[in-house]
Amino acid sequence: MACIPRFSPATPMPCVRLLVFVLLLFAGSAQARPGLTPTATVKEAVGEVLNILKNEDFDREQRWTAIGRVIDARFDFRSMSQSVLASNWQSATVEEKRRFVEFFSQYLEDTYRTKIESYTNQSMDYVDEQIRNDRATVDTFIVTDSNRIPVTYRLKNNDGEWFAYDVIIEGVSLVNNYRNTFNAIIKAEGMDGLLLDLQGRISDYKEKHGGLPPE
Repeated sequence: MACIPRFSPATPMPCVRLLVFVLLLFAGSAQARPGLTPTATVKEAVGEVLNILKNEDFDREQRWTAIGRVIDARFDFRSMSQSVLASNWQSATVEEKRRFVEFFSQYLEDTYRTKIESYTNQSMDYVDEQIRNDRATVDTFIVTDSNRIPVTYRLKNNDGEWFAYDVIIEGVSLVNNYRNTFNAIIKAEGMDGLLLDLQGRISDYKEKHGGLPPE
């Protein structure tokens, strides 16, 4: 069976960053306040979640509950799912679309949980913003004790608000990364094969970790 690459301590840094920081942005930007510039939208979004991570008054359960509320309220999983599946979205049935959005969003959240505790002491530098009609890019760096990692956010303007639709970490696009992986699985096993793979990973996570991020 074809499978989705797992994220582990040995996984190259771009893959891990790709997942975690796109969630940080999307979690805070799907309901962005009107009138903000693209850069201000990104700053507000990332800052909201990072503030939760840095709050020493939260235990692990409280921290994840707070971030879970942000994700549930603001993450546009359906639009991201449609972009990731591309032409396969058009050929999928209504039920397959519903199940994919459900499983893909849960898979992302579960993977996020396995990494979230290690992102408390990082910051971001905002270096450039470019706007062309209803599209924008915001160039940033993730700053760690030993590294500066380039991150570019792609945003689209809808009724005066900026919404993220992709993020590029060290040249790797989150949407393209999952699109290529999922397309290969669908070609080999069909949409049912992809849904079964995702469902299996969700079950594995629950068996190992329950409802909280792993220690």
